Amino acid sequence: MRKCVGCGEMKPKKELLRILRTETGEFVVDALGKANGRGAYLCRSVECFQKAVKNRGLERSFKQAIPPEVYERMEKEMGEIE
Repeated sequence: MRKCVGCGEMKPKKELLRILRTETGEFVVDALGKANGRGAYLCRSVECFQKAVKNRGLERSFKQAIPPEVYERMEKEMGEIE
């Protein structure tokens, strides 16, 4: 079970999407959930992503500020996956 940083619900890992910070500091959407790096989990919906942006859930998980252009790119990637 993992907790969505957007809505705060606990769900099985398979139902969530993993946002990953790589060793180089880049943020990517890890569709398979198996890549190396620090991860945070989100429901597979744009609404949860927007909640995570608004309440700074991803920034708290990664303990660093995330630039707006990264949020825009991640939202586009999530739209393609959804």
